[in-house]
Amino acid sequence: MTAYPTTTRAPRTAARGGRRAGVPYSFLAPALLLFAAFLAAPIVYTAYLSLRRTQVSGLGLGAGSRTEVWAGLQNYVRSLTDPEFLPSVYRVGAYGLIVVPTMLGLALLMALLLDAGRTRVGTFARTAIFLPYAVPAVVASLLWGFLYLPRVSPFADLLQGLGIVPPDVLAGSGVLWAVANIAIWGGTGFNMIVIYTALRAVPRDLYEAARLDGASDVQIAWRIKIPMVTPSLIMTSVFSLIATLQVFAEPMTLRPLSNTISTTWTPLMKVYRDAFTRNDVYSAAATSVVIALATFLVSFGFLRLVGSRAFQQEDRP
Repeated sequence: MTAYPTTTRAPRTAARGGRRAGVPYSFLAPALLLFAAFLAAPIVYTAYLSLRRTQVSGLGLGAGSRTEVWAGLQNYVRSLTDPEFLPSVYRVGAYGLIVVPTMLGLALLMALLLDAGRTRVGTFARTAIFLPYAVPAVVASLLWGFLYLPRVSPFADLLQGLGIVPPDVLAGSGVLWAVANIAIWGGTGFNMIVIYTALRAVPRDLYEAARLDGASDVQIAWRIKIPMVTPSLIMTSVFSLIATLQVFAEPMTLRPLSNTISTTWTPLMKVYRDAFTRNDVYSAAATSVVIALATFLVSFGFLRLVGSRAFQQEDRP
């Protein structure tokens, strides 16, 4: 009787399972490489530069007269004690107090009006409200900058025709409101789309039940719709806070049109000045790290403050 060798499929199955387990990582590899090359590596290099400084020997003219040495926390001390740093932080704080509540309030109001279903131009309205978000910040700042200038603004001609002296919003304290207006105009549409999408996911049976109980549209919006989209409001608030702390394009674009916007009007503008005007990349790196840490702490603190209220619906059985 001939004995045939028995074969086992266990090794083949294990090898095949190992290959299948590596498939997701092969799909993630391009994104991970791009993340490491263009985000993680620059962050690590910035942190490294923030701990270095240039040491000049002699007149600093010969070869080898400028060397990079360890600086410790000296750059951070210089950044935090710079007399122009705290005023820029205060301006960003005032800017955020104007932009974040106004932008999110308008976005919520527009989303509620569109979700009410009382307009026949819903698609056109959504597109028109969202369209400013598609305009780059530099282009939007240039457009609004020329609308602000009394010499070229059509609104100035209209006011003069009515016998009203047009205000110069780019002078004095009005420049803060001018910059905030550009951010509100450009960011309201994006936040509206996020909130409106969350509203469309709410079951319509809740509204019908509330109407049977005698609730008005205002009561439904206040007691049902807004609580249901609270997680979306929290998410848009975090995004708005991060964008506020990193404001750069609007004031930088308006600076040639206004004498009241300095080169350090915001912390990021100070980073740009230190790095590309004063050629002090070490101080600019330290300020960048401080801004990144502040952004993380503000975002994390805000989420910890309101997270339990926002996401308690997901915790319910």
